[in-house]
Amino acid sequence: MPSAADLATMLAGLPAQQRTALLNANLSGFDRLVGVHFETVGDDSIAACVEVTASHLQPYGLVHGGVYASLVESVCSVGAALRELARGNNVVGLENTTRFVRGTRVGATLRAEATMTQAPAEGRARWDATITDETGEVCATGRLLVAILAPGAAVGGEAVTLPEVEVPAGD
Repeated sequence: MPSAADLATMLAGLPAQQRTALLNANLSGFDRLVGVHFETVGDDSIAACVEVTASHLQPYGLVHGGVYASLVESVCSVGAALRELARGNNVVGLENTTRFVRGTRVGATLRAEATMTQAPAEGRARWDATITDETGEVCATGRLLVAILAPGAAVGGEAVTLPEVEVPAGD
């Protein structure tokens, strides 16, 4: 497994398309469960999509609010993590605020795009996300506040460490 510094160097040297492929090859278990697929990965922005299936619905046949909140969490936290990884730090979420704007049903494609905003305080970062459907209509907006952690910092009694990363063949 590469060190955080090695991974940061490797990611910085990759074109955006290869960084995106690396993320999609190393989805977390929850992102795989939800069906997140990263589309673009920039230095201060990131975008991902989810194809809505019956497993994403609440009883009224609309996309469950947790799907929107999960998309906000995923794009914002991955964006923040990649940015801080380059500085040798880790991040953990402190607050996820998601606002539901428009209902969505099976067959829709949700696209979440997140950008970094001004840090609200030392040791914190804030990312804002907008989730649209395939027509470009806004379905939800959200923000994620993260704590920036120094290497070796503990959360829940254990050090926060980088997960193992698999580099796709040919990249």
